[in-house]
Amino acid sequence: MIHELLLALSGFPGSVFAWSRRAGLQVLQDVPFIHPSEVNLLNRICRLGTDYIRFSEFVQQNSSHVQKPTELAGHKQGMYLRAFCSGLDLVLQSYRQALLDLEQQFLADPHLSVSHVNHSLEQFQLLFPALMVVLDLIKSQKVHGCQILEVIYKHSCSGLPPIRKALEKVLCVCHGVMYKQISAWMLHGLLLDPHQEFFIQQGGATRPEQGAVATPTHSQSEQDDELGIGGVSGRQLRQMQNLHLSKEAVVLKESMRLYSIRPEMLPGYLPHRLAQKVLFVGESVQMFQSQAASQCASGSILKSHEDAFATEIHNLQQQDLFSLLELEMVVDKIRNTVAEHLWKLVVEEADLLGQLKTIKDFYLLGRGELFQAFIDSTQTLLKAPPTAVTEHDVNVALQQAASRVLLDDEHQLHLFHLTISTQARDHREGLSGHEGEAVREPWSGWAALGLSYTVRWPLHILLTPSVLDKYNVMFRYLLEVRRVQAELQRCWAVQMERKSSRMDKSDAVKWRLRNHMAFLVDNLQYYLQVDVLESQFSQLQQQVSSKRDFESIRLAHDAFLANLLATSFILLKPVFHCLHEILGLCHSFSALVTQASPVSDDRVSAQLDSLVKGFSRQSSLLFKILSSVRSQQSNPNLAQLLLRLDYNKYYTLAGGTLGSFGI
Repeated sequence: MIHELLLALSGFPGSVFAWSRRAGLQVLQDVPFIHPSEVNLLNRICRLGTDYIRFSEFVQQNSSHVQKPTELAGHKQGMYLRAFCSGLDLVLQSYRQALLDLEQQFLADPHLSVSHVNHSLEQFQLLFPALMVVLDLIKSQKVHGCQILEVIYKHSCSGLPPIRKALEKVLCVCHGVMYKQISAWMLHGLLLDPHQEFFIQQGGATRPEQGAVATPTHSQSEQDDELGIGGVSGRQLRQMQNLHLSKEAVVLKESMRLYSIRPEMLPGYLPHRLAQKVLFVGESVQMFQSQAASQCASGSILKSHEDAFATEIHNLQQQDLFSLLELEMVVDKIRNTVAEHLWKLVVEEADLLGQLKTIKDFYLLGRGELFQAFIDSTQTLLKAPPTAVTEHDVNVALQQAASRVLLDDEHQLHLFHLTISTQARDHREGLSGHEGEAVREPWSGWAALGLSYTVRWPLHILLTPSVLDKYNVMFRYLLEVRRVQAELQRCWAVQMERKSSRMDKSDAVKWRLRNHMAFLVDNLQYYLQVDVLESQFSQLQQQVSSKRDFESIRLAHDAFLANLLATSFILLKPVFHCLHEILGLCHSFSALVTQASPVSDDRVSAQLDSLVKGFSRQSSLLFKILSSVRSQQSNPNLAQLLLRLDYNKYYTLAGGTLGSFGI
């Protein structure tokens, strides 16, 4: 009977011990040579055999690389699942060895009892149920990929040494897969993830800012085809098509692939900052390999330290216990090497400060004289709705404006290209409210105008399409303010020409209204140029010059853009909407003053009255918003704008209302 018991515990039930999937392994009832007092003890021991058989079936079904769909029962195939099966089988080896020892002991002493078997296997009465809980959880919830690490890790945090040690052994085997994926990704830029199990994924919307690019290897391309992962999105591709790309940028455009963190696959005991570092290194390695391949260059971004780093990761894999501290130290070493190399490429070789100055000159209207000349030459062209040739005409006008202002470096101009997009119309209409609808400037080429920039390698990892989108938002806004300022100045010139003729009451109203509008717009322009652009750009220059870490520079640049949008109130809807309405009223006033065709006095009076009321209402609303925030000291930027507008208390003396005061 003892030999029958040992065979049954090994997964081979016989005539004394029966197996059923519902009840498991049990001793047969009414066996004459088994005393009733031994039945309960034997059934207790048989529970180990039941668990072992189920463990063995799970391992057998999921260890093979080629599996039948019926065997998987809907569970996803994967390397981590196979690693779990390997670790589980490794833990069960001690159980098999215990059965072998019992066999030898009974051969040597036939008088040993069932109690001896129970005593010898007592340690597994505690271990097997704990393993079965993990197994059932993986099966029932269909846990996949790195999620398996999370499940094992949680259950390994046990106060019972046998359970903790066994699950730590299983976790060690599963970590081996993660270390190999980390090594391939960080050292070679290869995403070895055929079953989508890793916490780094190709595609996704969580990393648009990084914009890393790569030319995948043949094996990587096959993997992408298997996973059904595409390249850039249609929207990003259209943005890239608007760029006049250099030869290197064309290669990068064709091979652009975005990577991101897959949050659901990131184990809870691995911090997000570590995943970000792993992602950054892999993207950087891919980007560098792509450029090296396109230029038939040699070398590595890791400076030939791949073998040393690979050895350190391999040593982590061989450790019995997982150490987050040691893993972070190795990842930091690799990241620091990559970040320093990228810093030299971007800051020193690519002249980042010079490129940022060029971007400021164009996107942020740093070359004010250039865009003033451009505005003067395209007023008529862009007042009309855009046509198929409008984009060509505005670029010719920009080149002519550059010639008139004697632009020093024509090479800078070739990096930029004005675009006409209908998407801006949707954005503009989305910002529009209901007030001032009757006086808002109609849809025109100005509203569709945008600016694209040829991003040279390796600045594409910093100046991504989404970053250029933000620059374009600032470009349209600043150009709008500059254009309104120019129109009001032109109104002044027109009014001066007509000053000698007879003036009526409406002319006096126009003079005062233009004066109030110019006062507000001029101070807004001064605030944007001095308090926002120059101040923020100066801080960015200092940070770029003082840091030797690429990621720190990227964060500084992202903060610079965020501060631009915040301090110019583009993100603060009440203030931005109010300013947007005021600029629209100024456009309508300029059109009324400069129109050459005769208009009836009644119609002019009605339009002028609407403009006066609208401007008074919006200027009053702006003053109330700025004053209320200043009193709460919650937004220093609004307080600074109010200081510019009310530096001589003129705004306050006017009762917080411009336009109707003195009219």
